[in-house]
Amino acid sequence: MDYINYIVETTKDLLAIPGPSGLTGGCTEYLTGKLEEMGYHPSLTRKGSLLVDLDGDVQSNQGAIVLAAHIDTLGAMVAEVKANGRLKLTNIGGLNPNNTEGENCTVYTRTGKKYEATFQLINASIHVNGAYNETARSFDTMEAVLDEPVKTKEDAEKLGIMTGDYVCFEPRTRVTESGYIKSRFLDDKLSSGILMGYAKYLKEEKVTPGRRVYLLFTSYEEVGHGGCAGIPEDAEEFLSVDMGCVGEGLACDEMMVSICAKDSMGPYDYDVVSDLIRIAREKDLGFAVDVYPHYGSDADAALKAGHDLRHGLIGPGVYASHGYERSHIEGVRNTFELLKGYLE
Repeated sequence: MDYINYIVETTKDLLAIPGPSGLTGGCTEYLTGKLEEMGYHPSLTRKGSLLVDLDGDVQSNQGAIVLAAHIDTLGAMVAEVKANGRLKLTNIGGLNPNNTEGENCTVYTRTGKKYEATFQLINASIHVNGAYNETARSFDTMEAVLDEPVKTKEDAEKLGIMTGDYVCFEPRTRVTESGYIKSRFLDDKLSSGILMGYAKYLKEEKVTPGRRVYLLFTSYEEVGHGGCAGIPEDAEEFLSVDMGCVGEGLACDEMMVSICAKDSMGPYDYDVVSDLIRIAREKDLGFAVDVYPHYGSDADAALKAGHDLRHGLIGPGVYASHGYERSHIEGVRNTFELLKGYLE
């Protein structure tokens, strides 16, 4: 089977399901169905993460490993229904108003109704607003303009819109003929797709991992506590499979798998990082080892919560993180092959 194509198609499906931190039920429902079709038995944790045992060798002296990817994304929430019926938003995670201006979004009300909107600068007509170019983009200077005939706060409230409603942004997913994958929220639905591809590979090829392997799809990574809970008691190692950073001063590009040696919390486990590098070299993979200056992972969250684990972080290179992101099928392939080599 072409597992890379399966990963890309699964990622596209996930990207089409809205999932800001705390609103990931649609994603877990989708993944549960796919995993059960493969013959696994996933379960939900209390905080909404999805855990599944991949049926590895439970007698191994290596100890169990958790492979974690997060299904939650950036998003927003209604902070105020304004007097003119427009919506002031507050960010969920690191959503940046500088790269969401003019983006289509959907308001999800607590009654189940949905309404389309656009996130715009206040007074967004450049022919009217003489300060358009000089205005800093922030959640105080921007607003969601509903695609409904509302003129007042009362008009919006009659639709069922209220403070606390989620606002989800369009992903605008594309896969080019040259193999580039472009979308909002590749962080971290692309690596979630990779873990699904690995689970399918084990079943299709009848491969038993050399130790017990769990997948953990977390639901609050973008707000800092995704990996704090839901970790099985027999786990001795935690490998975050997230996005690899691409940018000035780093060696990784979109066609590589990135191995993180250190992020903003500190260094990753020396032996884990060294083993990942050794396997990447042995398999002749396209890879880079980098230090991430502004980054935190689910592995960091697990350690901060007090779990005694070896920890690591890998992922396909992703450019323009937390914006309109871009990766490549070769980055997916290299990450998938590194996982296979590390776990077998």
